[in-house]
Amino acid sequence: MDKSELELESTPSTTAVAPQYTTHADSRPNNNGPFSFTPNELMDLYDPKAPEKLDEYGGVDSILAGLHANPTKGLSTPHNKPLASVVTSDEKVVEDQPTADQSVTFEDREQHFGRNVLPKRKPKTIFQLMWMALQEKILILLLIAAVISVALGIYEDYGMEHKATDRYDRNYNKINNGDAKISWVEGVAILFAVMIVVLVGSVNDYQKEAQFRKLNAKKEDREVKALRNGETVLISVYDIVVGDVLHLEPGDVISADGIYLGGHNLKCDESAMTGESDAVKKVTHEEYKRLEEAEHASAHENAPLHLNHEGIEVIKEQSHALHGVDPFIISGSKVLEGVGLYFVTGVGENSFHGRTMMSLRTEAEDTPLQTKLNGLAEQIAKLGSLAALIMLIVLFIRFFVTFKDGVPAGSDIATKLVDILIACVTVVVVAVPEGLPLAVTLALAFATTRMLKDNNLVRVLAACETMGNATTICSDKTGTLTQNRMTIVAGTLGLKTRFVADSAEGDANKRASSAINKNAVAISQLVSSIPAPVTQLMHEAIAINSSAFESEDDKGNLSFIGSKTEVALLDFSKKIGGADYRQLRDASPIVHLYPFSSERKSMATIVQMGPNKFRLHAKGASEIIMKRCDKVLQISSAADQASSSEKDGEVTQLELNGELQTQIHKTIISYATQSLRTIGIAYRDFESWPPANVQLNDDGEVPFSAVAEDGLTLIGVVGIEDPLRDGVPEAVLACQRAGVFVRMVTGDNILTAKSIATQCGIYTQGGIIMEGPKFRALSEEEMDAVIPRLQVLARSSPEDKKILVGRLKAQGEIVAVTGDGTNDGPALKLSDVGFSMGIAGTEVAKEASSIILMDDNFSSIVKAILWGRAVNDAVKKFLQFQLTVNVTAVILTLVTAVVSKDQQPVMSAVQLLWVNLIMDTLAALALATDPPTLDLLDRQPEARTAPLITFTMWKMILGQSVLQLVIVFVLEYAGMSILNYNQVPDNVAAIIDAATTEQTKIDIKNAYLGFRGQEVSTMVFNTFVFLQIFNEVNCRRLDNRLNIFAGILKNTYFMVIFVIMVVFQVIIVEFGGAAFKTEKLDGPQWAICVILGLLSLPVGVIIRLIPDELFGGLKDWVNNAHAKDGRLPAFDAYPGKQEVGRANSIPASITSNRTNSISSGSNVYPGREGLVWNSAITKARSELSVFKSIRGGRLSTDSERSNSAIHAAAVVPSLVATSVGAGWAPNRGRSTPGNSSSQVNLSNSSPRNSMTGSRRGTGQSMVRPATPLASGAVNTSTSS
Repeated sequence: MDKSELELESTPSTTAVAPQYTTHADSRPNNNGPFSFTPNELMDLYDPKAPEKLDEYGGVDSILAGLHANPTKGLSTPHNKPLASVVTSDEKVVEDQPTADQSVTFEDREQHFGRNVLPKRKPKTIFQLMWMALQEKILILLLIAAVISVALGIYEDYGMEHKATDRYDRNYNKINNGDAKISWVEGVAILFAVMIVVLVGSVNDYQKEAQFRKLNAKKEDREVKALRNGETVLISVYDIVVGDVLHLEPGDVISADGIYLGGHNLKCDESAMTGESDAVKKVTHEEYKRLEEAEHASAHENAPLHLNHEGIEVIKEQSHALHGVDPFIISGSKVLEGVGLYFVTGVGENSFHGRTMMSLRTEAEDTPLQTKLNGLAEQIAKLGSLAALIMLIVLFIRFFVTFKDGVPAGSDIATKLVDILIACVTVVVVAVPEGLPLAVTLALAFATTRMLKDNNLVRVLAACETMGNATTICSDKTGTLTQNRMTIVAGTLGLKTRFVADSAEGDANKRASSAINKNAVAISQLVSSIPAPVTQLMHEAIAINSSAFESEDDKGNLSFIGSKTEVALLDFSKKIGGADYRQLRDASPIVHLYPFSSERKSMATIVQMGPNKFRLHAKGASEIIMKRCDKVLQISSAADQASSSEKDGEVTQLELNGELQTQIHKTIISYATQSLRTIGIAYRDFESWPPANVQLNDDGEVPFSAVAEDGLTLIGVVGIEDPLRDGVPEAVLACQRAGVFVRMVTGDNILTAKSIATQCGIYTQGGIIMEGPKFRALSEEEMDAVIPRLQVLARSSPEDKKILVGRLKAQGEIVAVTGDGTNDGPALKLSDVGFSMGIAGTEVAKEASSIILMDDNFSSIVKAILWGRAVNDAVKKFLQFQLTVNVTAVILTLVTAVVSKDQQPVMSAVQLLWVNLIMDTLAALALATDPPTLDLLDRQPEARTAPLITFTMWKMILGQSVLQLVIVFVLEYAGMSILNYNQVPDNVAAIIDAATTEQTKIDIKNAYLGFRGQEVSTMVFNTFVFLQIFNEVNCRRLDNRLNIFAGILKNTYFMVIFVIMVVFQVIIVEFGGAAFKTEKLDGPQWAICVILGLLSLPVGVIIRLIPDELFGGLKDWVNNAHAKDGRLPAFDAYPGKQEVGRANSIPASITSNRTNSISSGSNVYPGREGLVWNSAITKARSELSVFKSIRGGRLSTDSERSNSAIHAAAVVPSLVATSVGAGWAPNRGRSTPGNSSSQVNLSNSSPRNSMTGSRRGTGQSMVRPATPLASGAVNTSTSS
């Protein structure tokens, strides 16, 4: 067929009157050119999925007509060929809507609906990143101080006349070379420091963004099969337009939104988009409506209780939509099995995937540390300004007092005033911690570089420090905690041949410890435990009765593609050494296939095994398959495998009587209680096909019911689940030990979520499991009451996750969110720190996240917490060091400048520059490079409201400042006397005596005293520096522990920098000369300086030994101890291990009292009185347990009604006392969702009613110690 024929074929020769569809578009003026629908209206079909809106728009035919789409031939090419009319799926030729004569081209479609590409996000240039870095308040403060310092320094050096300062050499000769013009140096040095901070931060951000782009750089352009001009062609995903008809095949990643037109058994994996791990079956809109009507009809007929696929009675929930079935094709999801066609309704940024990507393009908020540093900068600016103002007033008063002796000349007044102003500015410059921004930047840069080795790619630099104080983690389940790959973990072949998944070396197999798996073998040893014929039969049943296939992924690795159940079975067969599935399928040609259907909950495949031998392989829900079996495989033990029948390649069978059926049913129930999805595998042999005496149906085929609903032989039952990632339980435990509350937020059903959460250790005693729709329906007050105990949110939508994160942040929590799917994107972006998966994560998740886990392992989050806390500690260590320097330097400058006649501080500008900037920069690098230790996990995270400088830090800062001030003041003002430098030694006295004139004698004596004064000034400077150098070692600890040398040898940076600082100080003192205004010191003088500096260490020990509690309320006020926001439930307040019931499953590290924990023992943070972990509940329960045991387990009987009431009333005072004493208060007015069933409302009921009511079920967790406290809450969430 040539091109002209194609064009003729695409233009029908007849026209007909269009059917009158009632569409939503008809009720409003059309502003979308030739189309009847806008992109937003079409998007409303998918977010959320809205089948009722599809009805409102007039159904599939109406949308096809409104988009000028042809479902049987697709769109016409070339691009400029107009579509005069289209043919709908019911073969009626209809005119274009809204007008018949409008042409519709590909350009029209792109203009109105967009192209199937997202607008490129322009990466920030290095200069933009530098400008953003300059917005921090502390840098702005430094810039202002630097500019003023440079301006005044230049004026002082070149705009004023100065009297030369007299200095003396060792021969006591006067040196008068004039002062070096270096007053501007400090301001320039501060500008240089700011430039380093900005460059380090912006270059690091730029590199991280480049790494991210490289990680995400994959070939996005790919080809898809489309229907154009009635033929199937390959087109680029970028060329897809609204109205295109596309083919769907297994393994396809769907590139545009659309509506299903038809096909065979199409199932999609939408877990990346919705979080729902189960495959979603696609049906046409008409079929969906039929299923919905049938579901609606049966809902009124059936009882509330029904059997699920495991044979367990559960409460049937009313639903307005079918679960797991819909007609919508969602971009970003993946085709698992089946084939089909769909027409496109949304592309690019108007598709589900595109909108999610675009919503993530927002700017980041300030991190908690940034906020605190900005606050600190403001406080420092205020305090520095206050000190400068005090100094200004004092110096002005002193200056103007001299006017009583006569008013100086105008030029002298101006010079003096400028000197005073410069002295005041010096105080402000000294007050500002120039090294602090650099310390933060260096700590983050160092940590992020090292974190990459720990498989954490930090995209946003500040996320590193934020993670250190994360108070809660909201983790996705599928793909994050679990492997997102269904796996067989247990099973039973025949009656008693049981097997369980292999456990890691050194780990105990938890499944093997259950009663049913007492004699189970590991999967790796299964083949050696069963006869070869049984093994062959099992492999054939799995391979033949399956449509899954093996294919290469993007990285060239082979993996199975298909339904998750079939993939699990094929993986199992391959793992135990089964033959290649293709060989098994080729060896037995398929005669007939009964595909899986939800009605019969099974599928079957009939193959020809040889002449006159046909075999039906069946698999499905285990309880359904079991009911259809009348025989079961008889599998001999290893010792009895020499039977002749088995040697001949046959298998033996047993009649399945009632007793054996009960045994198999118990096996199924046992697996179900472990939350495993159980699959039954069976077979049946026939001598001919179609079998004799079977009546064919109207289509001439063998009915399924005639051959597959009885007479089967059961091969076995297997249990499958999505297994946990390696190390997840340990990682969750480490997070809890660190005081980080881990929550699971998943789209899976509540039973699966509970099972996985329990295995992870996320769901513990006292927790609440709730479903997303019920959580969403709560008011904000009710949410705030439930959230502290909420551990699992099941059946949640992306909106539910966003709401949860938003409420947690509103409560002051610092929230981390983990996820790998597109559906996790909004919550990842809203959170304080978002973690995405580098391997399995979608592009959306990576774009939204702050940190990418390169190995997809939840365990790497623990390393992120460690590094985050190390960064926070590094900043605090440096603050403790820097503020000691600043407090001391400000007071020294202020006091000595006021005392001095010339307003000259004790140290020169260049000396202060070395102390306050260069040394601080080196100290920042030294303290920022301490590697994290596991001890960092033994404490609670800090709340947003926690102060940056704790009381313990203030104690050290002020203590060391007092020490340094005392030493410096004593040396400065009494040093000459103490060192006996005021007395002229004999050798100098001899020189004086030899002088010929009196003036010469005076000059020599003054020269001697002047030189000694210079030495004392040098000793003051040298001692001050060594006090800082040794205080740097002292600042390696932030708490009251005494071992400040712990791990010091592991930090090479610290050791090297320590040596560098000492060497530089020696060089400055010995060779600094006029620039630094220093003199060379002899051995005894050096010894005095070093010993005085070393006093910093023993004084640090004394300060640490002073208990913080001595200061009473001052400590609480400084630490903001009464703040309610951002606090965690105290994990130490969990019931102890002596409690009965599920409390025994709580890890020891959580129940243990940690002495170095911020909140240890049984203390409960204020503001969380509703927590079930509150010790009031435990005490009350213990009281009731004792009382119950005294009464023989009977709280009330008919014969002892009055006595019981008396006894019940007698226990109330202690119940109230323990409850109120631990902070619990009864409900007033209404019950709080989530905890109403586990608390006794004393205000609304009598004591007796409370007690007996609890026993009868209204609050049973209060009375029965063996019942988890969460039971009431869980029941509430699952059945209300």
